Parts: sequence; structure tokens; C-alpha cells
Amino acid sequence: MNILVTGCNGQLGNEMQLLEKENSQHTYFNTDVAELDITNQEAIEQFVASHEIDGIVNCAAYTAVDKAEDNEEFCSVLNSIAPAYLAAAIEKRGGWMIQISTDYVFDGTQHTPYVEDDDTCPNSVYGKTKLVGELNVQKLCKQSMIIRTAWLYSTFGNNFVKTMIRLGQEKPELGVIFDQIGTPTYARDLAAAIFTAINKGVVPGVYHFSNEGVISWYDFTKAIHRLAGITTCHVRPLHTAEYPTPANRPHYSVLDKTKIKQTYQMEVPYWEESLRECIEKLMNEK
Repeated sequence: MNILVTGCNGQLGNEMQLLEKENSQHTYFNTDVAELDITNQEAIEQFVASHEIDGIVNCAAYTAVDKAEDNEEFCSVLNSIAPAYLAAAIEKRGGWMIQISTDYVFDGTQHTPYVEDDDTCPNSVYGKTKLVGELNVQKLCKQSMIIRTAWLYSTFGNNFVKTMIRLGQEKPELGVIFDQIGTPTYARDLAAAIFTAINKGVVPGVYHFSNEGVISWYDFTKAIHRLAGITTCHVRPLHTAEYPTPANRPHYSVLDKTKIKQTYQMEVPYWEESLRECIEKLMNEK
């Protein structure tokens, strides 16, 4: 198959490129805005037709959650309209599409893990635009798979893990939210799950994927520092109210992964094992 991957310079896109070497039975076209502007419908249709694309993995998104509150128009273009352009273009070729979405489509008021058909109720611009993107893709491409994920990190780009390591090395004390609960996701594990879906065949529908387990941002930070060997930084637990942000964040956004595990017969790694692997790679890069 000829497969278009968008957002190749992001965390997930970079991990996809690394794993492509192990999935070389297909041809991958890795693009970011320089190679393909996904807000340009005509450019997408020309690219998909001229390269005879069979499937699309859309890793591109506007993910600056707080900035999105003041930049709704562009956030909507990238998260809602561009996925619709991609879905419509691949539908013309009878192909499939995998759209990456987010736990922010939920408001986080539940106390049990969210399943795919729980009612969505985003309470941020980012969450609202990502939900519209999901609905557009499902409406315009019959062979579409939505994968909601959460708390993404990797060795690439800026993310929570790298920030906490840097701050832990620079500061004697840090305050971190303890009353927001979820599950971290190592982008490499998500990329591996995407390749499993591609190689076994895309089964349309909405799926949840994160690592296994449940944790707060505070506990996550403590684990990051322990695994990175940081002992000189005291981490204090903060209430959300003590650290106000422009965008509302779900207090509880644990995702139930039963559906994707059963559909694709996949094992999902525990969050701490994946975190250890990522931190070892970061330490080896120095």
C-alpha cells in the first residue's frame, strides 16, 4: 500500500518514521506542512491522486491546549476542517484513514474509565475542535478509525517528561497538579498500535489507546524524577485551583482500552515500563 502520514515532525510522526523500517512492506509518504499543507483541499486531492494513496494516518494537529482558547479559528482549521479534507480525498480512492484524537473530548467528570461510546462533552476549544474532526472523518470516510489517546510523550519535541526532567535538574522545588488523573502514553507504543492496525487491516470505529495503569500528574513527575536519577528537587502536590490555566482540563480521563486490545489482539505496555524505556533513550542521547 501507499500510505500518507501527516504531521511527521511531531512526536507521533517521528516515532512512526522510526517504526516504518520494521514495516517496510508498504510505501510511506511522510509529510509535514512543508511537503503538504493539509489546510489546502486542492493540494491534498492532488497529492492523494498523484501518489495513488491507499491509506492516511493523520498525526497532524493543533495541540497547544491553552493557546487554542485565544486561537479558535486556526485550531478549528487544523483539527476539524483539515481532517475532513483528508477523509474526503481518501474516500474518493476507496481507501482508509486513521485519525488521532484525544481524551479532551470528555469533560473528565466520570470516575470510571471512559469507553468509546460514552457521551462526549468537551469543555475546551482544543477538545471541541478535535471532536468535530472525529465526526467529520467518520462522516466522510467509511473506512475510518479514530484513536483517542492521552498524555503523549516521547524523546522528540517538547513534552511533559522532558520538561519535568529539565525543571527537576534546575529547580530545588516544583509544584505539580495531583487532582487530575489519567494515563501517560509513550508515542512509540501508540505508533506500534497504529502499525498493528494497518498490517491487520483497519476495522472502522472509535478506539481508545494509552498505556496501562492510572496516575496523577504529581505521581507521574515523582516517577520521572526517580527514573531519571533526580534527587535534589522536592515535588509538592498542587490542587488544580492553585495552578489556573486558560483551558479547562479533564480531572479524570482514564481511557478503557478493551476494544482495541480485543479487536487487534494486542498487548499494551504498563506506563512505568514505557516511561523507563523513554528516559533511558533520553539519557543515552546526552
